Amino acid sequence: MLFIVRLGARSPNDFIQMLNQKNEVIQKLYLSKMRYLTKMIDVKVMLGDSTITEQKTFEPKQVIDYFQKINISLKEWSLQDVSVTNHEDLRRIFTKFEIMEGSYLISGHMSLQFHVLLYYKPDQRVIDCQKELSEIVDLTKNEEEQIADSSDQFVLNKLKKMGYKDFDHQKLFEVFYKNDEFREKIFQEIQKGVNVDFKEMSEKKTKLFQELDSLLVETYQTSPVLIDDTRLVTGEEGCLFTLDLEFVKNNNREGLFDPRKISNSVKDRIVKRLDELEALLNKTNEFDN
Repeated sequence: MLFIVRLGARSPNDFIQMLNQKNEVIQKLYLSKMRYLTKMIDVKVMLGDSTITEQKTFEPKQVIDYFQKINISLKEWSLQDVSVTNHEDLRRIFTKFEIMEGSYLISGHMSLQFHVLLYYKPDQRVIDCQKELSEIVDLTKNEEEQIADSSDQFVLNKLKKMGYKDFDHQKLFEVFYKNDEFREKIFQEIQKGVNVDFKEMSEKKTKLFQELDSLLVETYQTSPVLIDDTRLVTGEEGCLFTLDLEFVKNNNREGLFDPRKISNSVKDRIVKRLDELEALLNKTNEFDN
């Protein structure tokens, strides 16, 4: 009888059933730890309209530190460094580990998936920056409207003085956008009568936006529940802990194998590895309460 062995999946095999029971205990310990590490605290933040409010968040670095601690403690396992993926507002912290026992590979995956929400720090400078930006927008908008109202006629008059006559707006468009030197000269003359240095205003606006970006603060949201691979891929919040058992033949992993062919000595070593994981998670939970 051949089985794909993802621990936790139903199986008529007594050995796999026993591993499933151990896997369930390990997952409960892991979930308990994740609930502790993602416990929400209240922080004060500022909304875009300058309203100060409280927002709940947790500290992802504690999860990263925990995963690293687990990795350090898995002395004989092959490990993948703790990684963080970032896709728009969705992030995932994860690590993987594996070990061979006979011809069988035990592989584990731990992860936490969560969303990021951006707010401003409750800082007066946020309000000041927004006010300055608003003033720049109003000032440049008024000047741009005045330029737009007068520039076409200004250019037509200029062309007439230069000897061009009977120009309509279509002809103006053709001359204006085909002759770079002429266009630049006209722009310079138009801006002589403008009270705003648009280049200076643009640079100032860029600096204010950069300063506002530096005043942003991230908050983090997740759900303290176990999810599976499918829910992880579709972007659901939660934590994942999976264990797989695979048969390795000629360096190829085979998810389909007959558990009855596993020797008793290898079975004992596989059980020992799961007991090792359970003891490790138990130890890390000792001081949570």
